[in-house]
Amino acid sequence: MNESDLSLAKAMVGMEINTTGTTHRKSVVGRVQEKVFSPTQRNKCETCSCGGEMDQQKAQDRRRTRSLNAPSPVQQFGPCGRIMKNSAMVMTIQDPASQRLTWYKPPLTVLVIKKVRDASVLSPFVQLVHWLIKEKNMVVFVEHSVMDDSMLQANSSFQAVKDKLMTFQDGKDDLTDKIDFIICLGGDGTLLYASLLFQQSVPPVMAFHLGSLGFLTPFEFENFQDQVTNVLEGYAALTLRSRLRCIIMRKDEEKGLVPSTNLLVLNEVVIDRGPSPYLSNIDLFLDGKHITSVQGDGLIVSTPTGSTAYAVAAGASMIHPSVPAIMVTPICPHSLSFRPIVVPAGVELKIMLSNDARSTACVSFDGRYQQELRQGDSLRVTTSIYPVPSICAQDQISDWFDSLAECLHWNVRKRQKHLDELSDLTQSSSNDTLDSLEQSEQIDS
Repeated sequence: MNESDLSLAKAMVGMEINTTGTTHRKSVVGRVQEKVFSPTQRNKCETCSCGGEMDQQKAQDRRRTRSLNAPSPVQQFGPCGRIMKNSAMVMTIQDPASQRLTWYKPPLTVLVIKKVRDASVLSPFVQLVHWLIKEKNMVVFVEHSVMDDSMLQANSSFQAVKDKLMTFQDGKDDLTDKIDFIICLGGDGTLLYASLLFQQSVPPVMAFHLGSLGFLTPFEFENFQDQVTNVLEGYAALTLRSRLRCIIMRKDEEKGLVPSTNLLVLNEVVIDRGPSPYLSNIDLFLDGKHITSVQGDGLIVSTPTGSTAYAVAAGASMIHPSVPAIMVTPICPHSLSFRPIVVPAGVELKIMLSNDARSTACVSFDGRYQQELRQGDSLRVTTSIYPVPSICAQDQISDWFDSLAECLHWNVRKRQKHLDELSDLTQSSSNDTLDSLEQSEQIDS
């Protein structure tokens, strides 16, 4: 990477890169506990339950003995073929199963986000805020609009701590480097809002299920004191939910292409026909190569986290959030053969209106900030280096499959009867028929 490329990369994503290409992620207090295993250690973990050289306590803390990453492929193929070695091959990929939260100093500030216009959340909100201030001596931030809630004004417990709350206004106050920890009370929308507030490094997020669906909120509010205490003491697994960096480049007559929008999304970016009666006609490029033209209602570009949202309703597969990938899903395509695809997380997607498009398109980011995409404009989508560290109630695997079962009722059906049960039913039915025939014969006689 030359100096000009380095400057461009810094300008586009606001990240710090040193001259060796190492990426530094900023955080306030929380960080991921890194555990790197050699091939020998990994093989031992695959053949025994104790992790080889790890003692029993470490094995219990780690919970899983197998890596969630695929095994490293061999580098030689047959007697003569092998992969050509180059510097780009050298990289360390942390096992998602080993991602556990650790604090390098005690967290002091917590942001509490509650679901708006929902009276059922008010009581848990007051309990949590009161406990954090009185028992944990933490500085609590809430949205400024919370202070004006008429239902909270009548709550004596809230009035007792109201003057100790710190407030912020979305779009005006910058929370970067001010928040150590985030607690969400509500549904999935509260986690999406937390992602929106932090457009770079995101503090660890603990989400309580107090909404209608709650696919991304694994914690139940009962016994919240013990659960929050465990997290504050560093006993928690993490799911690093990747986000997409979306940049709209506007066509300018004098300056050429000029960036106008730069946002990170947790679920998806959607390009659709908006109010137009015409089909969307969109060109899709992958790393500069034209892949296809989309004719239909639109296109969804989503993260693995977003695969269980709009994308799955449009026919896409559901992908575990630890899988590094980007999903491309057409919305009602005007072609029976246009199926959703999954591409590597490291590619750049570019989306533009086709030259023969009959109308403009609309772009929205996690359901917000809808904008018009005009002829000559382009949308660039890449995977961001700033994920959302979502705290697990159990672990990465159990939480996800529990959500599939409880929220989406995945693969729920009445079980097929065993053959023995069928034979018993058949025998019973036959006997009933013979008995009825005998009774009718006796009556006739």
